[in-house]
Amino acid sequence: MSFSRTVPAVSPAISIPVKFTDVRKRAGISFEQDSTGSSEKYYLETMGSGVGWLDYDQDGLMDLFFAQTAATAAYTPPHALRSSLYRNNGDGTFTDVTEKAGVGGEGHYAQGIAVGDYDNDGYPDLYVTGYGRAILYHNNRDGTFTDVTDKAGVSDLGQWSTSAAWFDYDRDGWLDLVVCNYVNWSPKHNLWCGEHRPGLRAYCSPNDYSGQRIALFHNNHDGTFSDVSLKSGVGKPEAKGMGVVTADFDNDGWPDIAIANDTWPNFLFLNQHDGTFKDVSFISGVAASEDGKYEAGMGIDAADVDGDGWLDIYITHLDFELNRLYLNNRDGTFTDDTFGSAIGSTAILLSGVAMKFMDYDNDGWEDIVQANGAMLDNIRLYHSEVNYREPMLMYRNLGAGKFAKVSGLLGSDFNQPIAGRGLAVADYDNDGDLDVAVVDRGGYPLLLRNDGGNANNWVSVRLIGTKSNRDGNGSLLRLTSEGFTQSKQSKGGMSYMSAQDPRIHFGLGKRNKIDSLAIAWPSGHEDKLTNLPINRILTIREGEGVVPMKSYM
Repeated sequence: MSFSRTVPAVSPAISIPVKFTDVRKRAGISFEQDSTGSSEKYYLETMGSGVGWLDYDQDGLMDLFFAQTAATAAYTPPHALRSSLYRNNGDGTFTDVTEKAGVGGEGHYAQGIAVGDYDNDGYPDLYVTGYGRAILYHNNRDGTFTDVTDKAGVSDLGQWSTSAAWFDYDRDGWLDLVVCNYVNWSPKHNLWCGEHRPGLRAYCSPNDYSGQRIALFHNNHDGTFSDVSLKSGVGKPEAKGMGVVTADFDNDGWPDIAIANDTWPNFLFLNQHDGTFKDVSFISGVAASEDGKYEAGMGIDAADVDGDGWLDIYITHLDFELNRLYLNNRDGTFTDDTFGSAIGSTAILLSGVAMKFMDYDNDGWEDIVQANGAMLDNIRLYHSEVNYREPMLMYRNLGAGKFAKVSGLLGSDFNQPIAGRGLAVADYDNDGDLDVAVVDRGGYPLLLRNDGGNANNWVSVRLIGTKSNRDGNGSLLRLTSEGFTQSKQSKGGMSYMSAQDPRIHFGLGKRNKIDSLAIAWPSGHEDKLTNLPINRILTIREGEGVVPMKSYM
């Protein structure tokens, strides 16, 4: 399916007021991220951890999972540490169901989360990355999970895994798994960085360690996976992977892989339709900044920001670097449009960690939400103008890929300083506007409820594949509303070590009618739907159209 559209004029007016309210405490979420900070300055401590949304019990409400750290040779926690799963009660509150679900992973220094239904049984499974190994939890469809890592063959043993993504790279109807691995650090090889004076030891840079390699696991359709990292080409170059997004960047209908690397060339692997990928990182222009620098790539996502039907890429970086927006030129190359988009140096003193494209005000244009926080907890000893704890950012898309920073308009909760790490977006209260969960390193997370975004119209789409993978991952969607067309994809990964609401959300602004919704499924089947209602969450089954949510549980 070829997507194209006429780009409408820029419309900068803010039509509706939106505030974000931190409701974490009243929601009953008591999880606290343990930074495992120590005087040894283990490099591992800087990373924080991720957060993920998943509807684990398939009741139509997005539940919440937090990855947690573990004791180290230099740090003994005051109590046992475990990751946490919170069930959404549907009334604004959550219940901790970790023990019953069996997903605590005590002793696992967890990092990131990837959610996907790898066995096509209708229930999402959970992959938790971490230092030394990863864990695959299979959803038993009764509120519990089983650790099937060894049987499945996806432990990534001995590696430092960060972000991961489920996607069907060979379009055989089964989700495969790509895993970012970081650097070769260990407690036995913990370098001293910074000055040899009290209080001046600092966390090291990734430049001080060699990189690891990206892993790709092919789904064998029997609960096991095969490591095809080298055969596919994805695992050949040295990497320092932090963020990943899987999406179709060349509009050929096959999912590609983009990876944000830390102080290392970013990767773009194009799918060759034969089980292999072509490394086009350098010729595409996304490997480095416009001036040829390899920056501290961390968070990443892709979206059509300028309305031309092709996905663009955004990557976050540390202070004194720029967060980069790469525009898709539709010819296999990208242009660094950081300044052309007006993002420029507006966050030069902030350390961008996680980010996600989201239409926070439902006007039909993809905005950018970003969590920030320095890596060094004593950063002011080295850069007096930089703070460790930093406010979040929101860049509003004014139309056609031009952005304005609107963080100051979104309320005090949104602007409170945090050591931001993982970030995930979902409409957790099903009220039609997108909310944000953010990890604060060494503290309580933020659950930022969107108050006001649903004053504009919207529609959200939940996909159910039949010939395609059950999640519909890799589907291309084109929605036209009163002549205004939006192109979106069901992607994998995104942000930084976090998992997003799998439903595809469309803001409609003040438009009151959906002319059509076209869906190109990975199987090659196409559905075109008309007369759809607005301000609804729609469940669409491949080949059938809109169905009741519970019809295929």
